[in-house]
Amino acid sequence: MSILALDLGTSSVRGLVLDDAAAPLPGALARRSVEVVVDDSGAATLDAVAYRLALVDCVDELAGAGLLDGVRLVATSSQWHSAVPLDRAGAPLGPLVTWLDTRPAPPAGASGPADPDAFHQRTGTWWHRFYWTVKLPWLRANCGAGLACFTGLPEFVLGELLGAAPMSVSQASGTGMLDLTRLDWDDEALALAGVSRAEVPRLAPAGWRGRLTQAYARRWPALAGVPWAPAAGDGAASNVGSGCFDPSRAAVTVGTSAAVRLVQPVVPGAPLPPLPGEVWRYRVDHERIVTGAAYSAGGNLFAWARRELRLPEGDALERELSAIVPGKVEVRADPRLGGDRPPGSAPAGSGALAGLAFSTTAVEIFAGLMDGVCRMIARDLAVLESTVERSTEVVLGGGAVAAQPWWRRAFQAALAPRPVRHVDHPEVGATGAALIAAGLIPTGPAAP
Repeated sequence: MSILALDLGTSSVRGLVLDDAAAPLPGALARRSVEVVVDDSGAATLDAVAYRLALVDCVDELAGAGLLDGVRLVATSSQWHSAVPLDRAGAPLGPLVTWLDTRPAPPAGASGPADPDAFHQRTGTWWHRFYWTVKLPWLRANCGAGLACFTGLPEFVLGELLGAAPMSVSQASGTGMLDLTRLDWDDEALALAGVSRAEVPRLAPAGWRGRLTQAYARRWPALAGVPWAPAAGDGAASNVGSGCFDPSRAAVTVGTSAAVRLVQPVVPGAPLPPLPGEVWRYRVDHERIVTGAAYSAGGNLFAWARRELRLPEGDALERELSAIVPGKVEVRADPRLGGDRPPGSAPAGSGALAGLAFSTTAVEIFAGLMDGVCRMIARDLAVLESTVERSTEVVLGGGAVAAQPWWRRAFQAALAPRPVRHVDHPEVGATGAALIAAGLIPTGPAAP
């Protein structure tokens, strides 16, 4: 048996084939870049139809190479927090709004939850532009006539292939409108968003599986009749793919953005652990929760700094960084160039530098920016550990830290005395989604 794993990312869409233990098969990868359209208004959007075509291209490539023969399950990891308005025919009324978009704002005169702390404990989120409670009223006011409903990226993309794709509890938790205990839409959240249940996706029950439509089954005969699992949120999938599926081990992932997350087992209906006010909580699946903090600065900050500071490349950059002691940088940086993720509300353009002198070099500024990300994560990891009353091991992953050895050492300094190890696995999201879908997550503590 093999597993087709799809990864619906912010900068690319990928399809890869895994073996029955969810390990990637050599050479069985197809990738298409996608473009997030950004501007000075805070917009950060994707063309949902073009994104779907990119995914179809990836599967076409794998099918054409004969790599789908033997696939017995399709799993998907997808970015959280996206939203797109649809008309009655299911066509988008505008671009898909991503997690990077800072434009949504509450309607004039609107008020938030009656009890903000109870709302946070129940849904794991806040009344914030990041979530559908604010995004959907803003989209309704800006998408024009003909609105029928709202959906997210994976439901839109997979709905075309499967005929219908209900929303997983993992993806629904990322909207900020799911009651994490009852695993149903939260009535107060629906009211805040100004929507009925008919205007939001149907939720996938435990064990739901979809099948390709006849048209796509003819296009990809190897996948005809193969079950498709509902999409897992990319952060939850990345934790699982990194081996961080119990409270002994936290994942720090630096992809386009950065995040620190901790997974705990909590079955439906069971009481949730108390949630500190500084962090969010979503669902991995029906059996597990993930608590964490996320930041708009990550690999995007790394790429911006390399480009705009005209840094040396490769080994030359590492040689210059070797003179800077991690944790003892001269430049102090607020790395929030892209603004805050919730619960913060700082807009894009909130980054800042201090401690500059005429002798300051571009490499020292770069080190200060990278150190700033490390310090934010160290602060929030301590908050997460308070929910399990123990210190954790840290697994560090993601393409940005894989590319920069000094940044890995800076994380080790900021997170000390915790043990920190780096996992250079570029497909932890797809791997984690496959492990979740196939029921392959171990039930005991994570192995070292």
